[in-house]
Amino acid sequence: MDSPGAADRRFICAAIAEAEQGMAEGGVPIGAALVVDGQVVATGRNRRVQQGDPIAHGEMDCLRNAGRRRDYRRATLYTTLSPCMMCSGTIVQFGIPRVVVGENATFGGNEEFLRSRGVEVVVLDDARCQALMRRFQQERPEVWAEDIAE
Repeated sequence: MDSPGAADRRFICAAIAEAEQGMAEGGVPIGAALVVDGQVVATGRNRRVQQGDPIAHGEMDCLRNAGRRRDYRRATLYTTLSPCMMCSGTIVQFGIPRVVVGENATFGGNEEFLRSRGVEVVVLDDARCQALMRRFQQERPEVWAEDIAE
């Protein structure tokens, strides 16, 4: 059985795979995975560019793919980047008690908001997540600025 840290590092890989797929599609490389009772039940990626949908963030896509569930309160949401306010609000609304963030160096997100609502936030400082976002920000700064509403 994995230690808590080992499990987090294993499950973040599902989110990273989604982020890499998003970048390969020409989109913003942010991925997410929802885990319940040690099982990945849904994954998603930022599809704003691909679908022309301003709210298709990675976390939102993942939760949309998860669908209606009675077990969100037992879930952990893994995301390659610190969640924005829209995604953070959805996490709180669904009662997800734990969020594991791949990295928050390239975007600070709303971790304090989540914590203030009782959500446990773990930041992995994953070098793969940072490298993916830095590459994207350098190659497509205009798309990144649009994604964070600048």
